[in-house]
Amino acid sequence: MSGRTDIVKGKIKEAAGALTGSDRLREEGRTDQAVGKAKQAIQKVADTVKKAAKKVIE
Repeated sequence: MSGRTDIVKGKIKEAAGALTGSDRLREEGRTDQAVGKAKQAIQKVADTVKKAAKKVIE
């Protein structure tokens, strides 16, 4: 899954946990959001490295 998908999934889980009073579901939602943000950060770094490598090659 993409980072954005994990963030959205996490927000839905967190909201569902808040509605049902489930601390476990809320925590899963927060974890999913953190994973999504980490994936986005890693992808951003990878894209930056690819651009830099491409410039060096040219």
